[in-house]
Amino acid sequence: MSSNTLEYAKVLDQQDALAPYREEFYLPQEKIYMDGNSLGLLSKRAEKKLFELLDTWKTLAIDGWTEGMHPWYYMAEQIGGRMAPLVGGKKSEVIATGSTTTNLHQMISTFYRPSGKRTKIIADELNFPSDIYALQSQIRVRGLDPEEHLIRVKSDDGLTLDENRIIEAMTDEVALIVLPSVLYRSGQVLEMKTVTQAARERDIIIGFDLSHSVGSVTHALHEWDVDFAFWCTYKHLNGGPGSVGGLFVNERHFSKEAGLAGWFGSDKSKQFDMNHTMTPATDAGAYQIGTPHILSLAPLLGSLEMFEELGMEGIREKSLKLTSFMLSCIEAELGEYSFGIGNPLDDSRGGHVLLQHNEAARICQALKAQGVVPDFRAPDGIRLAPVALYNSFEDVWQTVQILKKIMQEDVYKHYPNERGVVA
Repeated sequence: MSSNTLEYAKVLDQQDALAPYREEFYLPQEKIYMDGNSLGLLSKRAEKKLFELLDTWKTLAIDGWTEGMHPWYYMAEQIGGRMAPLVGGKKSEVIATGSTTTNLHQMISTFYRPSGKRTKIIADELNFPSDIYALQSQIRVRGLDPEEHLIRVKSDDGLTLDENRIIEAMTDEVALIVLPSVLYRSGQVLEMKTVTQAARERDIIIGFDLSHSVGSVTHALHEWDVDFAFWCTYKHLNGGPGSVGGLFVNERHFSKEAGLAGWFGSDKSKQFDMNHTMTPATDAGAYQIGTPHILSLAPLLGSLEMFEELGMEGIREKSLKLTSFMLSCIEAELGEYSFGIGNPLDDSRGGHVLLQHNEAARICQALKAQGVVPDFRAPDGIRLAPVALYNSFEDVWQTVQILKKIMQEDVYKHYPNERGVVA
């Protein structure tokens, strides 16, 4: 049997141990959802937990902080501990708090201490803009010039990073390193262990943005001795739009004062003493700032159950199989239509495939009109993310067939080659 046919896709689905979890999610009607690396779908368990928390508010009012199934006062720590296995951290090292960018600001404020020659921050030229904006602003706050003090490691191909180049940039002028675990365009998984080891040897603090890897790629942050990491939870973790982010701080730094203090970073037993001298928590909780967003935490209580049941190894295995099958179908069906493959072809890719085409914006519009939900990334990227928990191999096969028809029949030419307000 050919490895890129509908029959083969159905065989793979029959053999898939994760297939029953597809029924856990609300799948868009008459659509194939391939944008889970931007926003994951709502699960029935997440919905149930949200309603449970709403009921707690309705029935207990302010006593919901300390009573009910999930007391709000401890929820950030509870969910942080449940996320810890996904990033390879200890429960005490992970907290659910803030957003990706506010958590990055907290980490830079805490760990970026320019002095003497060590004044520079290493990032990369392919990084997500929000991270770069935060780094630039933090450099400016310290009266320094981002053009001089922010090093952006160059890419040879505009898609991937060479870890050796990153290590070469680790001079004695570098105070901090912030890198993505998975590049948001190409899906390249950085060799985090190798880069971290090099930073350790040079006594440089290093942290990672896990937004495009948590929930789809395995991690071992504590074992690798990473200093810190931060991530969103609305992509592969399916926490919902604007769901509360995550933060990892290596236990080596628990005695380090948070750069941005707020009362929810207090020792829980001391917080309501209302003393103007803060007693910080003795774990990652010390890096919280404000009151937890309870209703934006609630869906994670349900969503994380599935990750606990399956384990990241099985999820990662299926993710790689899905993207491998997609690449095989693309090679067999789309060879004559001038598509480029922008993601790594080996296991160093994350949970999505990047197709490149000069007409990418209009092709994405055509895909959506034909029932496939893709993601456009300027200038020429089409991201397709078959998610292990709810996408099938048949979804993948159908997506490629629809894309082939769009190209065969010039359907994409009916649309302008420009992105929408939200790509």
